Amino acid sequence: DPIRLFKYLILKAIFGLSDVDVVERSKYDMSFKYFLDMAPEEDVIEPSTLTKFRKLRLRDTNMLDLLIGKTVELALEKGIIKSKSIIVDSTHTKARYNQKTPRETLLDYSKNLRKEVYRIDESFKSELPAKVNNGILEDEIEYCKKLLDAVKANEVLSNYPIIKEKINLLEETVEDDLEKLSLSKDEDAKVGHKTYDTSFFGYKTHLAMTEERIITSAVITSGEKHDGKQLQQLVEKSQAAGMEIENVIGDAAYSEKENLEYAKKENIQLVARLSKTVTHGNGNKSAGFEYNKDADRYVCKAGHMSVKKTKTRPKKHAEDGQGSVESYFFDVEKCKRCPQRDGCYRDGAKTKSYSVSIKTNTHQEHMDFQESEHFKEKSKERYKIEAKNSELKHRHGYDVASSSGLSGMEMQG
Repeated sequence: DPIRLFKYLILKAIFGLSDVDVVERSKYDMSFKYFLDMAPEEDVIEPSTLTKFRKLRLRDTNMLDLLIGKTVELALEKGIIKSKSIIVDSTHTKARYNQKTPRETLLDYSKNLRKEVYRIDESFKSELPAKVNNGILEDEIEYCKKLLDAVKANEVLSNYPIIKEKINLLEETVEDDLEKLSLSKDEDAKVGHKTYDTSFFGYKTHLAMTEERIITSAVITSGEKHDGKQLQQLVEKSQAAGMEIENVIGDAAYSEKENLEYAKKENIQLVARLSKTVTHGNGNKSAGFEYNKDADRYVCKAGHMSVKKTKTRPKKHAEDGQGSVESYFFDVEKCKRCPQRDGCYRDGAKTKSYSVSIKTNTHQEHMDFQESEHFKEKSKERYKIEAKNSELKHRHGYDVASSSGLSGMEMQG
């Protein structure tokens, strides 16, 4: 039953258990049986079935959209959702192997196993293999195998439930690392910026939710992606889930020119304050430079953030007093070594900059809308999505990825 298998994965995520242990616990834990819709005497599945389901069956399934869509459908049926507004924002998640490499994860799990063994029988320390500390993942995997063999050889120790759980979790991690040693270099994760001088390596989850705090759509991207570029997809996914949308509430990152035009075409009111640089940049958009509103800097297609900003008023703008030009300068040393420098950086150049024209008289219609009572009232709802982001991170472990890759992040979501 795919539904029951998926419920097993939910239990596995909530309780931090291996495939073997979540199945084992479902044999005797009545709360697990109730959640899995099992009769007390019913047989459980083979752990290998869950492993195959986790690694193969769900790989190409758009599970996140399906689950969110079903949630919205039920909420609309029950009359829980009454508003016609969605609130949009993004939250960042650090890559699993940014803070901890696979080797460091193995070190933690092997240490936890040894700790439980010593707590029960400290004299067994002499029976364990010598630890390695050369920084090589393959050697750490080999050590963990020897440690597992030594503990499992002692039938008394290995049958303690707490030790059995630590054994199974370490075994599963060793198998995963052997299967995909490349996890230490997460190809999908990218550097994103929270502010000018703080960054993270990982992913972004772009969310839309109702005023009743029901999530209506989500888009998972690598960390460097711009919030505003995901607006149209969030709206379309929310509509596909059954939402009727009259207002979209967000911060200044969503007020770029393309989004204002899209909202007008769809007869949606975009409740997002104008950010002059986001809404009007006459730079070369095909070059792949994107504005980061948190850092107030541009980021190139390679993910490098500009290090300096200058502002000038060319003669043509000085005469009418309507605009200026902002130039963003990048670290030339990084440009020289960048694998994407072709067509972006000219060899031998002493500087690399990107300039945008700022015209303050643009979007007068939206500027007038910002002063309306409707805009001010709807803007007050935006705090709700900040609270939702905090809940995801602090109550549901969404601050660090539990696996590697965008597909893993979608499963975690």
